[in-house]
Amino acid sequence: MKLTAEQLQLNWETFNNNINDHITGDRRQKLLDFYKKYEERIILMPASHKKEYHSAFPGGYVDHVNRVVDASLKMYGVWEQFGMDTSTFTIEELVFSAINHDLGKMGDSEHEAYIPQTDKWRKDKLGEDYMFNKKLAFAAVPDRGLFLLQEHGISYTFNEMIAIQTHDGLYDAANEKYLKAYMPEQKPRTSLPFILHQADMMAARIEFEVEWLPKFIQNNLDTPKKNYTLSANKKYNPKAKALNTIKSAGLKNMLDNL
Repeated sequence: MKLTAEQLQLNWETFNNNINDHITGDRRQKLLDFYKKYEERIILMPASHKKEYHSAFPGGYVDHVNRVVDASLKMYGVWEQFGMDTSTFTIEELVFSAINHDLGKMGDSEHEAYIPQTDKWRKDKLGEDYMFNKKLAFAAVPDRGLFLLQEHGISYTFNEMIAIQTHDGLYDAANEKYLKAYMPEQKPRTSLPFILHQADMMAARIEFEVEWLPKFIQNNLDTPKKNYTLSANKKYNPKAKALNTIKSAGLKNMLDNL
């Protein structure tokens, strides 16, 4: 997918509007200043490095984040309708978590996480338009994102920390200690992590469908199978054919008698 310059700019305006509309206190300005500082990098960031993954194109990151914010707010309404305890977290916590859930994908203050692929074979054969920046020390995306926030003096609540940390759900084994607990006292005290995970999953799935389903139809990947029928002019005896492949005369006679 290719976004036009107008689409990139509109997505960036929506991104900043979500901060202005939902984040309060002094961290609103700190968050705006942070994203202004890295504006040129973040506007053109992909959401992943490989075409088979979601939104692996320039501007894919912001496009994805905006979709997750929108999905989170709508998902909140569904959970509320079904009886969720809305007193355990705030709308601001939900939106803050959605905006920053994948922040770790930007890299650090000096290095981008995704850089253009230099290996032509990997780009052409594996669909890897980007590669991981080897100058960047490894850190899991949620961990790096939380570090970036605290590094720039942007505070977050306990609810926001857990939601960002576990937004990949049980696809990340590291989240089992939070999401796979069987004792009631060990389960999350809020539905925020589950709403964010659902919103992220739905956004990524829709992005996949928009990008790939038309290609499946166009390329007609499901090649229809030919229908084979037996010729009426030939007598086909499967038993005789099977017996003719047996080299042992004794075994052939025994099976033939059966």
